Amino acid sequence: MVVIVACAPADPENSATCAITMMASANRVLDQMRSGARTLNFPPYGLEGTIAARVVGFGTQAALAAEAPEGAVVGYEGDGFPTEPGFGLAIVEDSAETFMGVLIFDLDPPRDLPQVGTVSNVSTTLPLYGARISWAAVSNDRCPLFGPINSPADPVSR
Repeated sequence: MVVIVACAPADPENSATCAITMMASANRVLDQMRSGARTLNFPPYGLEGTIAARVVGFGTQAALAAEAPEGAVVGYEGDGFPTEPGFGLAIVEDSAETFMGVLIFDLDPPRDLPQVGTVSNVSTTLPLYGARISWAAVSNDRCPLFGPINSPADPVSR
């Protein structure tokens, strides 16, 4: 029994099951994003301060977001940040209009969607879009799309 406990990941994002679930969820997010009625024309409320962000295929990281004259600006310092092509998607849970986090893709940016800001690391800046997503279709308690984050400004996981 000690071996089983020692091998069990403390973070569900590190499990094989959740890795597969995350990839499927990212595809469902893209499918929902492509529905024009779900896109946002402006940065969502709540996209500021320390937020959850993740590159598809990597774990959730804390990112910093702020408003700027040209839209939201998100700074990401985690692993896997793509060089061009790539884009970020600010996800809003559609039933409660709650901002959930930013998902970063290493794909060509969508055409004909309004850009609501940028997401960048130290060397690359990518466009940021926004969409209302059916949260139950892309996230669940066992394998959440965004895991808890810790930041120097907020040492308690959320």
